[in-house]
Amino acid sequence: QVQLVESGGGLVQAGGSLRLSCAASGRTFNNYAMGWFRQAPGKEREFVSAVTGNAGSTYYTDSVAGRFTISRDNAENTVYLQMNSLKHEDTAVYYCAARVGWPRTFRAPTEYNYWGQGTQVTVSS
Repeated sequence: QVQLVESGGGLVQAGGSLRLSCAASGRTFNNYAMGWFRQAPGKEREFVSAVTGNAGSTYYTDSVAGRFTISRDNAENTVYLQMNSLKHEDTAVYYCAARVGWPRTFRAPTEYNYWGQGTQVTVSS
């Protein structure tokens, strides 16, 4: 069982930056694939980024590639999402997610077993 707690959300002007953190409980954190998803009002939850357990590979949805960076510190059981050049359309509740191993379809929310409570990111235009 893994518990995930996100932090770092807030209100920022367009063009600004935020760094989200997701702290995980439990041991063997490096056995878990970690993902970031977001959900805007009235929209479905969508994939943002994912990282393998050993941080060897990272993936991004096209709309954030080049602006967002996912990373993880397995010694600290924490995954991060550095968000730069934020746009109004990045406004959403951001969730981190985890699962053991690597999901067959890492962009699908249903592939992840554990979820945080979410943190609000609001980008003013």
